[in-house]
Amino acid sequence: MKEAVIVSTARTPIGKAYRGAFNDTKSPSMAGHAIREAVRRAGIDPGEIDDVIVGSAMTCGTAGLNIGRMAALAAGLPDSVAGQTVDRQCSSGMMAIAMAAKQIIVDGQSIAVGAGQESISLVQDRAYKWALEDGDENVVAESEHAYMLMLQTAEIVAARYGIDRAQMDAFALQSQQRTAEAQAAGRLDAEIVPMATIKKIVDRESGSFPADCPRLDPTSPKLVDDYSNPSISP
Repeated sequence: MKEAVIVSTARTPIGKAYRGAFNDTKSPSMAGHAIREAVRRAGIDPGEIDDVIVGSAMTCGTAGLNIGRMAALAAGLPDSVAGQTVDRQCSSGMMAIAMAAKQIIVDGQSIAVGAGQESISLVQDRAYKWALEDGDENVVAESEHAYMLMLQTAEIVAARYGIDRAQMDAFALQSQQRTAEAQAAGRLDAEIVPMATIKKIVDRESGSFPADCPRLDPTSPKLVDDYSNPSISP
């Protein structure tokens, strides 16, 4: 049987939603940046790629209109390279990688890209809430909680299995500590592709973005950068 192997990986740093370094970076640009570097690291001809599969739980807004195809184009891959999008919510990225492997093992492809991406800052509030506020009544009639958010689901799971707040906080702290240790040891450096961005900043006096943002001087006393000390990997 034909085997599939991972020959290269790459990802962007992670920033805070709305206030972070990527709060004005569109989905295709962010995903395309990682794809471009992964292809470069693999040392392959971009034109030989058979398919780009991108997993995304919020396929709307800047992540709409087939983010798989848009990310491939943003990555500078030839128009001949196909792209598709998969949405399996919390496992969309893993599903994309599994599908890429399947297309090599079963479908006869030679090279496939599997990826995952989300842009909370540009998608969740601007283009996602309409689906929750104007859900299909026929869906709700068949499944009352079909549009339930993950946070509500988490509350139900916690109650059902007797997981209290102290246990969750301890687990969250352990996760953060492991991340900090990995960063300090440099174990994440090799996989991260630094990316130059221009972020939006808020005028605290008016509560809105300045008219000519993001070109204003972020050191202006009237402007406050909520992300001046980023906790992301370089």
